[in-house]
Parts: sequence; C-alpha cells; structure tokens
Amino acid sequence: MKSKVVVITGATSGIGEVAARELAAMGARIVLVARDRTRGEAALVRLRASNPGAPHSAYYGDLSRLGEMKRVGTEIAATEPRIDVLINNAGAIFSSREVTEDHWERTFATNHMAYFVLTHMLRERLTVSRARIVNTASSAHQWASIDFDDLQSMREFSPREAYGRSKLLNILFTRELARRWGREGITANCLHPGFVASRFGESSGGLTSRVIAVAKVLAISPQKGAQTIIYLASSPEVVKVSGAYFYKCRAIAPSALARDDIAAARLWTESAKLAGVDA
Repeated sequence: MKSKVVVITGATSGIGEVAARELAAMGARIVLVARDRTRGEAALVRLRASNPGAPHSAYYGDLSRLGEMKRVGTEIAATEPRIDVLINNAGAIFSSREVTEDHWERTFATNHMAYFVLTHMLRERLTVSRARIVNTASSAHQWASIDFDDLQSMREFSPREAYGRSKLLNILFTRELARRWGREGITANCLHPGFVASRFGESSGGLTSRVIAVAKVLAISPQKGAQTIIYLASSPEVVKVSGAYFYKCRAIAPSALARDDIAAARLWTESAKLAGVDA
C-alpha cells in the first residue's frame, strides 16, 4: 500500500477508523470524508502517528444530502489526480422515519445514495488507477425486501427493515458496479464486518439505540470487524476478484434477492435518476 491513495468514509470511529489507521501503517495516504470536523481532526492525528510521512487529509460534509455528496466528491476529484482505493463505509440506523432536504428517507440517503453518488463523482480518478472499491454491507440484508415503488418507505417504516434494505442495496449496487465498470479495470466488492462494538446506533434515538446498546455485549471489537475491509483494500489475493460479498475475508453467497441482477440493474437506473447523474 506504499504511496497508495485511499478515500474512506465513516473513518472517525469504529471499523472505518481502524481500517484507515492500519492501511496508513502499511504506507497508504488516507483521504477521510467525515461529517464532524472535531472527530475528523482527531482521526488525522491518529493517522499521522501511523504514517507520519504521508500528507493525510480530510473533507467534511453531510453525506445524507445530495448537494453535499456532490460537493465533497467534486472537491476530492479536483485535488487527487488518482485514487487507488475507495471505501464506502459510512452508515446509520434511525428509530423513526426522517426525510432529508432532498425528500429522501434518511437511511436510504445515507447508506445507499451516498455510496452511489460519491463513487460516481470519483469515477475518473478511480479509472486512472484501476482502483478497488470496497462497500460495507451487512448480513442484515437477509431480512430485507425491496419495493422499487417505495424505496423511501412512505407506506410503512421500520428501522430494522429500512436498515436491512439499505444493506441489500449496497450488495446490488456492488454487483452492478462490478459489471458496468469492470471493463475499465475497476473492481468492486462488499462485505459483512460482523456485529461490531462501535458508535453505530448511538444517535439513532428511542428503542433502537437501547436495543443496540444491549446487543453490543455480544459484539466483536472494531479491530476484528475491520479486517475484511483491510483485506479487500490491500490483499493481492483479491486483485482480480469483483462483484463478490465477503465475510471474515472469504467470499460467501448473499441472499437470493441480493444476487438478482435484474434488480441490480434497475436499482442503478433508479439511483441515477434520483441523483441526476448519467446512468
């Protein structure tokens, strides 16, 4: 990873922070995308301790908002002539249905559209280096369904279902990304990190936060949860692997719905329309 440029979201705590720090220790230069400037600056301090010679950097924005997704992507693309690895890792769960300024349900916006839009904004820089794209998904996709006429959960909202659906979309997006951009030498894979003891769910509010807090007694450490991200970002074993879903550094089969290539193609088209980008 020496001198490789790694762009990563959700890296101020949890598995993202561990992955960024360990990749920096391997020699990578890390470009953080964070929402909170205080946490971002603290993460940069830790990265500089791991790899003091690299000019790590951070960009700030609310990745639940389309305008911010595009602004951050444009700023990174204007600064970085090449990106070797993109890790889409930021995610959240919400106890009640919230709507963004773009009239999107917030889980859908944060966990899926941010992946889709940021990746598109960085396409040229990723193509230059025949990059690896790593998307954090979850085994939660197994309990989800998908209704293309109600991606915003307007008819009925459940935190569990909305989160699970967003993770299903992560896998479908990864498969279609691998199919469409593979001809450019780009690989895309996704993963289930395991149930990790991190800040995830702390700001969800209500019963959701309390349930997650209790469940974390059985959770694995961020160090263990980050290992598959690090593996997909750096291992020569997966340099030609694309479109796969990993757990514990091994490719496994996701749910049947997550392997539906017709659904993956439709998701791409619908997402492009919402984002106002070329399909």
